[in-house]
Amino acid sequence: MRLFSALPFTLISFLIYNALAFTAAAGDPGFWSEPLITVAMVSGATFELLTSDVLITVGLLFLFVEILKATRIGTTALLDHMFSVLVFVAYLVEFLVLREAATSLFFILMAISLIDVIAGFSISITGARRDVSFGHGDVH
Repeated sequence: MRLFSALPFTLISFLIYNALAFTAAAGDPGFWSEPLITVAMVSGATFELLTSDVLITVGLLFLFVEILKATRIGTTALLDHMFSVLVFVAYLVEFLVLREAATSLFFILMAISLIDVIAGFSISITGARRDVSFGHGDVH
């Protein structure tokens, strides 16, 4: 169970992208720019939520969860950070090597994954530094 809780949620957006890119989007290059929702606004404008917009929003929600997870301490937190780095490396390799990943959507998801890595380590280091200074201040 500990291993499962250490898996980064950014992996889910990576898997969703790949599942769609190698199936639905493979036959239709415009798949990511298709509107999923169209709403007539009071202003007279038409709001369209594209497939790519939904996946970016999901990626940002997963980033929020990952930032909350970064506040944990212990072995699970260390595993989570290591897995986050692996997910980012998978994004980077796929972005550089596969034609299906050479999209702005994939790049944004990869940037979200990088922010997860940086934020995770930054939050952990800040928390550890606070714990050390707190412990040091108690000794007189």
